Amino acid sequence: MAIRAVIFDWGGTLTPWHDVDLYAQWYAYAEVYDPVNAASLAHRLKEREDARWHAQRESNGATSTGALDQVFLDEGIDINGARHLRALGNYLDFWAPHTYADPDAKDVLAALKHRGYGVGVLSNTMWTSSHHREVFERDDLAEYIDVAVYTSELPVAKPHAEAFTSTLQLLGVTAAEAVYVGDRLWEDITGAATIGMRTIWIPHSVLPSSDLREGTATPDATAHRLTDVFTIVESWQ
Repeated sequence: MAIRAVIFDWGGTLTPWHDVDLYAQWYAYAEVYDPVNAASLAHRLKEREDARWHAQRESNGATSTGALDQVFLDEGIDINGARHLRALGNYLDFWAPHTYADPDAKDVLAALKHRGYGVGVLSNTMWTSSHHREVFERDDLAEYIDVAVYTSELPVAKPHAEAFTSTLQLLGVTAAEAVYVGDRLWEDITGAATIGMRTIWIPHSVLPSSDLREGTATPDATAHRLTDVFTIVESWQ
């Protein structure tokens, strides 16, 4: 069946993998929100986030992490308060250098659009769709993305089938008509392959051992550069 759409993961795929100190992200928030108790607050926030990612992985995506706001709410933080908003700005500033798109991303998405493919994004994330949209607009990618689905706004997450089918439905294609591109063998490749999508693996990320569990699917192709994605998809037509 002809391919009509290509769906990308975000972190580690459209955006290159970065080794990030996850305690430091929370300290960036805490040092503004509560300077005196910043270290202890950062530890608590990190533990809350870790617990949500753990629950998501252990449920194979049947439970989503939910949105970032829930981490703050669980800590009793007023997410509408000025102090929180200033601290959140510092948190996002910390992340900004790690969110820039792969230098090849714009050319690849533009080439796919020019050839008539639908382009989607499906990302396991706690960030809001509005923040991701700002990132894509900053990197001049937004105009090439037809559909973007973020599991912060879903009850499920990759590798759960519903995360993929919800994206396919928005694009108006079937699994057999779509390709999924991702860096994680379990969440991305296995999840997409399970529902009948063709898969392309980006093998550049440093991933936890949980990503190499029994039953992990073999990708249909491997892209050593993002530009390889366009060539692979065209070869399958």
